[in-house]
Amino acid sequence: MTTTVALVDDHALLRSGLVSIINGFDGFSVLLEAGHGKEFIDQVDIQNPPNIVLLDINMPVMDGYETAIWIKKNLPSSKVLVLSMLTNDMPIIRMLRNGVKGYLIKESMPNVFKEALESVRDNIFYVNEQVRDKLIKYVSKEEDQDQSTKILLNITEQEAQFLQLICVDKTYKDIALEMGVGLRSLDTFRDNLFKKLGVNTRVGLVLFAIKQGIVAI
Repeated sequence: MTTTVALVDDHALLRSGLVSIINGFDGFSVLLEAGHGKEFIDQVDIQNPPNIVLLDINMPVMDGYETAIWIKKNLPSSKVLVLSMLTNDMPIIRMLRNGVKGYLIKESMPNVFKEALESVRDNIFYVNEQVRDKLIKYVSKEEDQDQSTKILLNITEQEAQFLQLICVDKTYKDIALEMGVGLRSLDTFRDNLFKKLGVNTRVGLVLFAIKQGIVAI
């Protein structure tokens, strides 16, 4: 059975190359291509949606963030694989909250690209090496429930509030103002959570919060 792919990226030359690459992979074919989210929405057949949407983030008219939200609401059977140059925390966090199933960097080699498509097709969350160190075990396997409960019970009320606030587009200064504490207190909350959860990045904290239902996606 062929897995259909939609390409949404504003770089026509890149799309053209990706079409050739994807159509050359056994079991994959390009269903449609679009230069931005609005163009994708205008073209897609809701009754026959693509299995995978390969989605850029920075695009004119309708960017990847908005498009991912629309896909999650209107095409629940379609899986989104992000293809972007962005490797910093906030784009990854925003796209995770918008329900994407993978995050791939544009400079990836064709064999890595194929691996990503196969993983997302099989409902396995995928990231490549450039962003893997920002992610944690919670996306790839279920935790032991008893251990999760112990961790949650060990988180203080202020740490839980901090955990919720870092999951949105707020700077640490904004979070400190909202919580009514100083930046040094935030450093303490963050470091305590790093230790308790066994992670060392903001993305890791966000993924824990998503996995445990502390924030909704």
